[in-house]
Amino acid sequence: MQLRWNDLGRPRADRADSRTVEIAGFPLTPLAVSSADRFLLMAEPGCCQGCVPRNRLAVVEVSADRPLKLGSGKLTVSGTWRVSSDPERWRYRLENAELKPGLTRRAALAASALFCLPVPAMAQLGAEAADGTAVDIHSHAGNLIWLSFGRGQSVPVADPMRQGGMSAIALAVVGDSPIIKLTDGRLRPSRDPRPGELYAFSQRSFPALHALTREQGLPIVRTAADLRAARSSRPSVIVAAEGADFLEGQIERLDEAYQYWALRHLQLTHYRPNELGDIQTEPSVHGGLTSFGADVIRRCNQLGIVVDVAHGTYELVKKAASISTKPLILSHTSLTERPLAWTRRIRPDHARAIAATGGVIGLWPVTAYFPNVMAFAEGFAKTAELVGVDHVGLGTDQLGLVGASALPSYADLPQLAAALRTKFNDAETAKLLGGNYRRVFEASVG
Repeated sequence: MQLRWNDLGRPRADRADSRTVEIAGFPLTPLAVSSADRFLLMAEPGCCQGCVPRNRLAVVEVSADRPLKLGSGKLTVSGTWRVSSDPERWRYRLENAELKPGLTRRAALAASALFCLPVPAMAQLGAEAADGTAVDIHSHAGNLIWLSFGRGQSVPVADPMRQGGMSAIALAVVGDSPIIKLTDGRLRPSRDPRPGELYAFSQRSFPALHALTREQGLPIVRTAADLRAARSSRPSVIVAAEGADFLEGQIERLDEAYQYWALRHLQLTHYRPNELGDIQTEPSVHGGLTSFGADVIRRCNQLGIVVDVAHGTYELVKKAASISTKPLILSHTSLTERPLAWTRRIRPDHARAIAATGGVIGLWPVTAYFPNVMAFAEGFAKTAELVGVDHVGLGTDQLGLVGASALPSYADLPQLAAALRTKFNDAETAKLLGGNYRRVFEASVG
């Protein structure tokens, strides 16, 4: 028996209890692993654990007698269907699971274009387009997330940037890290932060970022002139924060981060509905942007800090757009026409709201959406067709993705540049790979 996702929550799925069924979907494992004997299956690909929906009818819990090779794309699984009445569990489980062989039609079509252009040829073609001025508008490169906790060691950042033609990255500390935990397969707030806890964490994570830049000889970008001068021959870092949770409702801390830590790019929210507003992956509690969030945007405009609305709800984005006097950034996402309520992807109207401010939408290279650089380039083309080539950029979320990336290293940038050159001219490719963000940065920071 074959089940479809629109069967879930309906009599057809419930009547299948104890029967052998098959269903196609996208796996999400607790860790970035290539195989697992237990995982969650969802209707849409998820970039990370925070993408798991709260709706217990929207996920299938899969278990197998042996580890299954998952990959990062769509797969078809068969097994014994179980229906649970326990409100604390997912309603549907698939036991004794087995993978159905074969490549899906969608994945085959997406991958086929890559085979028409050998990788060495792509790198050669991309060398001119990756001219050393590219900017990654959202990154955790260098192992910064773990370095912020005092764990692990740094990994190379500057050398791959030089090799690939990446001039600057918006390197982001994560404001809500101490309270975000993996719970039942999804990343979400595990508790309320203690007073002062997230601010104290920022006083460890910002220094970790600065230490990384010193170690690797990466200058900090503080002004538009600094970014104009940045080239891959001397790669630079824009200090960013993913989530303004460290402010803890105190606007003066924004000035402190600007002056002391050189913060120049602020994402308002992350995986916690915070003092600034609502997020895509949790129920709305603020109706979008709060009054404090509005004050933060105004102060960012005054100080010269790029405002990033990634992870925020559409209502937050619309309110932010009505308040900001500078272009907005939505640093890492992709388009979808039919999103689920929990998705980190955005609808066309959401994208248009960013473009209407003169802003930029950063596309991320999640292989579940874009299995290779040719598919990723097609994502750029579709987004540019919707909002215009002046409003699309690159946000890799490097070392922040749970799954695989179609652009795993900055050294691979020439391949993306070559793929973009099959769809855009040189000037347009330069805009997509950094020119558009440079324009917004200059308008915001001065």
